[in-house]
Amino acid sequence: MAGNVNSAPGQAHWSSRAAFVLAAVGSAVGLGNLWRFPSEAGANGGGAFVLIYVLCVALIGAPLLLAETLIGRHGQRSTIGSAAILAKQSGASSGWAALAVIGLIANFLILTFYSVVAGWVLYYVATSLGDVAGAVASGQPFAGAYAGLTTEQVRAQMPDLFADPGKMLIFHAVFAIITTFIVARGVKSGIEVAAVWLMPAFFLLLIGITAYSAVVGDLAAAAAFLFQPDFQRAIQPQVLNSALGQAFFSLSLGGGAMVAYGAYASRETNLSSSAGTIAFADTAVAIVAGLAIFPIVFSVGLSPDAGPTLMFQTLPAAFHSMPGGALVALAFFVLAFFAAVTSSVSLLEIGVGWVMERFKLGRVLTSSLLGLGFFLIGLVSLFSFNIWADQRPLPFLPGFENATWFDAIDGVTGKLLLPLSGLITAIFIGWVADKKLVDPETGLRPGRFLPLWRALIAWVCPLAVALILLFGLFPQLIS
Repeated sequence: MAGNVNSAPGQAHWSSRAAFVLAAVGSAVGLGNLWRFPSEAGANGGGAFVLIYVLCVALIGAPLLLAETLIGRHGQRSTIGSAAILAKQSGASSGWAALAVIGLIANFLILTFYSVVAGWVLYYVATSLGDVAGAVASGQPFAGAYAGLTTEQVRAQMPDLFADPGKMLIFHAVFAIITTFIVARGVKSGIEVAAVWLMPAFFLLLIGITAYSAVVGDLAAAAAFLFQPDFQRAIQPQVLNSALGQAFFSLSLGGGAMVAYGAYASRETNLSSSAGTIAFADTAVAIVAGLAIFPIVFSVGLSPDAGPTLMFQTLPAAFHSMPGGALVALAFFVLAFFAAVTSSVSLLEIGVGWVMERFKLGRVLTSSLLGLGFFLIGLVSLFSFNIWADQRPLPFLPGFENATWFDAIDGVTGKLLLPLSGLITAIFIGWVADKKLVDPETGLRPGRFLPLWRALIAWVCPLAVALILLFGLFPQLIS
């Protein structure tokens, strides 16, 4: 990126705008789209949730996404370094870099349990692969999944996995090694290559599974569930808060991932159009994932409001009774694995970038140390399903009285740290950072969309994110 006066010596960059968008979409598109979105939609009335979710992405998610990427592109440093540079050049306190400090801590903690969940995905990849091999060997490649098991036994696979810490540890370790290896290879040779190959494969698999679901499933029931909102349900506080939180979580906001990836973007990259593309792609993937999952669920008479177990119990049970279920189950969990990898890579890159900058360490050593770190801390979440299942670490926090370690880390990051970082980001960009530095970075025209973005980032985003923070800490307010 010749000619960029802000560029740090030796700063890596994406090879093209397309590479940046694919990597950023990969960061945003993760298990939140395939696991969390369908479970939230199912639990919150389908169409009512989807309507509010789309509005939240457009009015809150996309403006914040642009704000985060421009902080990174302007500073051309780590998340903390970029925020500190913009604050200093705006004549503000370097304490505003707290937005990145909080985000860095949050994303590293998320990675510790995200790797555990991704380990579950790998487990289902392995079992599905074995099922396909068995079906092919028996001459029945298009049989239902998990041949030889009853539906009850299929649904019991998840609790059986939870009861086996050794098995969960192996898959957690494998996923941690894959993530660490990709990040250790660097921006172009590791992160960009993974995004350029995995994201197109992800989209192809998603389209294929959705087409299969439309043919063998109940597409009409799924479409009605997702696209016919109950407007009375849409104004319920619980639905509003869930949709807002999902939009925030799904776009990887508040944690600094988009700041980190924005730091590798060239001056020629239009950040506003890129942010719009990323937000649109992420939302489209979530909705298409719903169209891939719910027709299957409805066709076999299962409930769409199964919550977090939808992906790991309800769907496998559905695949069990469907033609070609073995192959589709394998394709679906490979799809989920690709999504998990591209997101986990961005989570680790945030910490790696800062440690390299702060302590002048090499990328391989830094990646290895942090990779080992999130693996070891992840054992706390892993063992909370069995060995430490009876321990409640945060009985003094509202909403966490009965939380396990896994629940507590997930809750503290999602309900406290990420919204807090996002709130500081919105206030910083909307009210503190010098407009002469910020506005040119957006790529928005002064007389058209720039005033709208300014209004959203200064007024709408802080209020909305403050509500996520408030209702997350005091859920009784919306009960």
